[in-house]
Amino acid sequence: MTAALGSATHATPAGAATRRPVSGTVHSWDLATGVDGPGTRFVTFLSGCPLSCLYCHNPDTMRMRNGKRVSADEIVAEAAKYTTFIRAAGGGATISGGEPLIQPVFAGELLSRYKRDLGLHTALDTSGFLGARATDALLRDVDLVLLDIKSWDRAIYRRVTGRELEPTLDFARRLAALDKEVHLRFVLVPGLTDAPANVEGVAAFAASLGNVSRVDVLPFHKLGEAKWDALGKDFTLRDTPSPDSEQVAAAREIFAAHGLKAV
Repeated sequence: MTAALGSATHATPAGAATRRPVSGTVHSWDLATGVDGPGTRFVTFLSGCPLSCLYCHNPDTMRMRNGKRVSADEIVAEAAKYTTFIRAAGGGATISGGEPLIQPVFAGELLSRYKRDLGLHTALDTSGFLGARATDALLRDVDLVLLDIKSWDRAIYRRVTGRELEPTLDFARRLAALDKEVHLRFVLVPGLTDAPANVEGVAAFAASLGNVSRVDVLPFHKLGEAKWDALGKDFTLRDTPSPDSEQVAAAREIFAAHGLKAV
């Protein structure tokens, strides 16, 4: 169930201090079960991303102009409708994108409200490239970070994302120093990220951190191809096949060999 956010009106209680509402640009929200964190999650997709990943399955979230300006009050009111069900399903709330840290104040407000007002487990889904924008206060309201490390080979990382890897590694080390739980995600793309040495590099780094409780090896897919076409963008991986089960298993075995739970 995916939906764009509508408008809502919220009265200020008599005598309450007036506070300027925090707003941001949101693409959509979704009530989902999958790789967005444990259980059923209320996932908020913020608009805007500094990366241009070749395999992005939501290219429509890359630009701010494809989103809608809404207040945190509106989003939290929407999430509040599902809290009983979410708790029963062992879930929580996830801030995703795009890249949520391109709007750090808004993302921080949502995380705080989800955790403190609604009492939900919180997750931040990020590439880590803008990790320096995540304040310690923001991270205090995060129970779990879903961190994408897209390649260990720097040249491949730049080819895949258009950016450099080091900011992500710096953020990962900071999360380790804070003992913040991390689920690492790695997209396996045949002929691009699947070289054993590349997977080995990511696995060795993840194992060195001490706070990675799970690794999701995500098989490359082309479910976003129609979106690329609709946006008039060139989907350069159009002819790239999805990895077969043996390729995925081989990548998982490399992570498992480093003592990591790989799924």
